[in-house]
Amino acid sequence: MQAEDMEVPMINNLNDNGDRQRPKGKDVFKEQQKESESSMESPNLEFEYGDTDTLTAELSELYSYTEEPEFALNRDYFEEDFRSHAKGRRWIELAVEEQRAYVMRLLDALEVTDRDKRLKVARAILYLAQGVFDECDTEVDVLHWSRHNVFLLYDMGIFTALLELLSMEIDNSQACSSAVRKPAISLADSTELRVLLSIMYLMVETIRVQTEDDRPEWKAARETFKNELGSPLYNGEPFALLLFTMVTKFCSMNAPHFPMKKVLLLLWKTILFTLGGFEELQEMKVRGRERLNLPPLPEDSIKVVRAMRAASPPASAMELIEQQQQQKRGRRSRRPLVKQDSLDTYNERDPFKNDDARDEEEDPEDTDSGIEGEVDPLDRDVIIQPPPPPPPLRPPTERVNFPKGLPWAPKVREKDIEHFLETSRNKFIGFTLGNDTETLVGLPRPIHESVKTLKQHKYVSIAEVQIKREDELQQCPLTLGEEEVEETPAEILYLGMLPNLSQYVIALLKLLLAAAPTSKAKTDSINILADVLPEEMPITVLQSMKLGIDVNRHKEIIVKAISALLLLLLKHFKLNHIYQFEIVSQHLVFANCIPLILKFFNQNIMSYISAKNSICVLDFPHCVVHEMPELTAESLEAGDSNQFCWRNLFSCINLLRILNKLTKWKHSRTMMLVVFKSAPILKRALKVKQAMMQLYVLKLLKIQTKYLGRQWRKSNMKTMSAIYQKVRHRLNDDWAYGNDIDARPWDFQAEECALRESIEKFNSRRYDRNKNGDFTPVDNCLQSVLGQRVELPEDFHYSYEMWLEREVFSQPIQWEGLLQNP
Repeated sequence: MQAEDMEVPMINNLNDNGDRQRPKGKDVFKEQQKESESSMESPNLEFEYGDTDTLTAELSELYSYTEEPEFALNRDYFEEDFRSHAKGRRWIELAVEEQRAYVMRLLDALEVTDRDKRLKVARAILYLAQGVFDECDTEVDVLHWSRHNVFLLYDMGIFTALLELLSMEIDNSQACSSAVRKPAISLADSTELRVLLSIMYLMVETIRVQTEDDRPEWKAARETFKNELGSPLYNGEPFALLLFTMVTKFCSMNAPHFPMKKVLLLLWKTILFTLGGFEELQEMKVRGRERLNLPPLPEDSIKVVRAMRAASPPASAMELIEQQQQQKRGRRSRRPLVKQDSLDTYNERDPFKNDDARDEEEDPEDTDSGIEGEVDPLDRDVIIQPPPPPPPLRPPTERVNFPKGLPWAPKVREKDIEHFLETSRNKFIGFTLGNDTETLVGLPRPIHESVKTLKQHKYVSIAEVQIKREDELQQCPLTLGEEEVEETPAEILYLGMLPNLSQYVIALLKLLLAAAPTSKAKTDSINILADVLPEEMPITVLQSMKLGIDVNRHKEIIVKAISALLLLLLKHFKLNHIYQFEIVSQHLVFANCIPLILKFFNQNIMSYISAKNSICVLDFPHCVVHEMPELTAESLEAGDSNQFCWRNLFSCINLLRILNKLTKWKHSRTMMLVVFKSAPILKRALKVKQAMMQLYVLKLLKIQTKYLGRQWRKSNMKTMSAIYQKVRHRLNDDWAYGNDIDARPWDFQAEECALRESIEKFNSRRYDRNKNGDFTPVDNCLQSVLGQRVELPEDFHYSYEMWLEREVFSQPIQWEGLLQNP
C-alpha cells in the first residue's frame, strides 16, 4: 500500500475535542489530494529518472551563458571561409559529396602551425557540429543538421585530429605556467580547449543518442565509435583516461585554466557511451546470471521503481507542535472507537500497523501526552477481543486501496541461512555443523518449515560467485591455472585506471566539494569557475544577476556530471568484478565521500531541487534561432515555470545511490552514518515527494535503524512504516528491533584492512604480470643454466680482464669451507 493511501491529514481532521477523526473512502483521497495540492513545501514531482535529461537540455548545459557571444563568432569564421568555397550557396543546399570535400579542406587546415588560424578552423568545425543554426528556422532543424553534420565529421576522421590537438593543448606547458601565475583566470585562458572539447562533446553525445530514423550507416558508425572510445587505441589507453588525466592535473593546480565543466561532461558521456547506461546494465546483469547458471532476477528493478508512488513526507516541526498542543487540550477526552482491519487484529504486535494514534510521527520529548506510555484501555479492548463479524459490503467507490503485495520479492543470502541453522542447532542440539545447510536431523518441525521458506527466497548474487571463484584461484593457483579474463570495456578501463585510481577518486571528490552548495569559499580551494567568469566583471545589477545564475548553474552541472560518473563506475565495476568495485568504493570512503555526501544533503533540499538557476531564452539552441528578448531583473528572478530542476533531483538521487553502494553490507560504514548523525539529515530529504529518491533515503535509514534506539523508532513510526512498504525485505534481518547491537563491535580499521587484503591479492594475481612469485618454475639443470646466453653490455669486452681480476682472482676462496657441513 502506498503511503498516501494509509495516511490521513492530521491537522484538518480534528473534532471539537481535539480528537482525530478518520474520513472514509473517497474523503481520504480528496483530503490527501487537497493536502498535496495546497502544500507548497512538498508537491508530487513528475520526474522520470534516466541516464540523462533530454538531448536539448544536455546540449544546452555544455555552454555557459557567458559563452553566448561565441556562437556568432563561430558562425562568422565559418562563413568567412565557406563563402570562397561555395560561391553564394548555403551549406544545407550542398550535395553530400561537396560537403565531404569541404570538411576535408577544413581537416587539412587543422594541421597548420599558426595557432590563431587553427583556432579559426576549429570554430568553423564547431559551427557545423552546432547545426549551422544561421540557416535554420526552428530548433528541430538545428538538431537535425547538427546530427547530419556530426556523423559526417566523424566519417571524415575529425575526431582523431581533434584528439591530437587536445593532447597538444594538455601538454602546452607555456599556457599552464602563465595560467598558474595569473591572479584571476577567465574564459579567455581556455578558448582553444573549450572549442575542442565542445566539438568532441557534441560528437560523443549526438552519436550516443539513438533515434528511430537513423540510417544503417549511422548505426554502424555508432558501434565503431563506441568500440574506438572504449579500446586502448588513443596513445595506448582509452579516451576516458586522457580526460581523467586532465581532471587530476587541474586539481593538483598545475593547469588551473582547464575548463572543468566541459571535461567532466565529456568524461561522463564517454563512460556512459562506452560502458552503457542503466538499462544496458540490467541486460548485462541478466546475461551474466545466465552465464553463471544462476536463477533469473526476481523482478526488473527499473520497472519496479518507476511504478512506485511517493509517500507523504514526515510531519514538519510546526505540525508536530500543533499536534502536541491539540493532544494536550483534548487529552482527557476519549476518541471514538475506530474499527481496525483484520490484519491489525490478527497481528497485534505489528509495529507497522496503521493505528490512528500513531499516524503521524510524535515528538521525542512529548512524554506526557499518553502516546508513549501503555496502550489506551479502549485500544487494548480492540486488540484483545476476537474480530467482530464482517460488516455489510460497502460500495466499491468508498473502499481504500490496499496493496496486493509488497513491491519487492524478499531475498535471503546463503550466509543468512547458515547463521539461522547455526543458532537453531546450538539451541536444540548443542553443536553446529559448519556451513552445512542440508542436514536438519534433530531440529523441530517449525525449523524445517523455516529453512524451506528461507531457501525458497534464497538469492545468490554474481558478486558471491566471483568471491568464491577468487578464493579458489588463490588457494589452488597451479591446479586451476590462469584465469581467462574477458576484455570488456569496463575491464580495459579498470586496467588503465588502476595505477592512479586513488588520484582520480580524490580529484573528483575535490571538485564535488568545491561545487557543493553547502561549501564555504576558502582561499586554498580549487577554482572551478575558470570557464564561466568573463574577462570583464559585471558592472550593472542585471549583469551581476545573470552571472550569479550562471555560476550557480555551472556548479549544479558539475555536481550532476560527477555524481552520474561515480555511480556508473561503481555499477559497472561491480558487475565486471566485485573486487574492482570494492577498491573504488574503499578509495571513496577513505577520501571522506560519506561525510561529503551527508554535508551536501545538510541544506534545504526542497530549495535545491526547486532552484531556478537557468535562463530559458539563453539556452542553446533557443538562443541561436529566436530573437533575444530584453532581459530584466524581474524576468531573471522569476526563472522558468518548471516545478523542479531536473539536474538537481537527478544529482540527489545519484548521490543517495552512491551512499547506498558504499554502505550496503558494511557494518563499519553503516556505523559511520550513525556517528555522523545522518538520520535527521536523511529524514529531511523525505520531504521531496519523489518515489525513487524516497526509496534510497529509506534504504539508508533502514540499515541504521537498529542503532538509533527505541525512542527514535517510537517517534518515527511513519518513517518505519514507509520503510516496511517500500524497501526490500530480508526475511531474517532484524532491522526494526536492534537485538544484535551488543554482539557487533565496531572495528572500522579491522574490517577495511581485511577487505583491502582481499583486493590486493586479487589485483596481484590478475594484473601483476612481472611478479616473481613462489610458483615460478626454477631451472635446476647445471648444463642448461651455464649454457644460457647472457646479454652483456657492449663495452664489457674492453674491461672484462679488470672485472675478472677484481671480482674473481683477488677474492680469497676458502675451499675447506665448502667441504664442511653447513
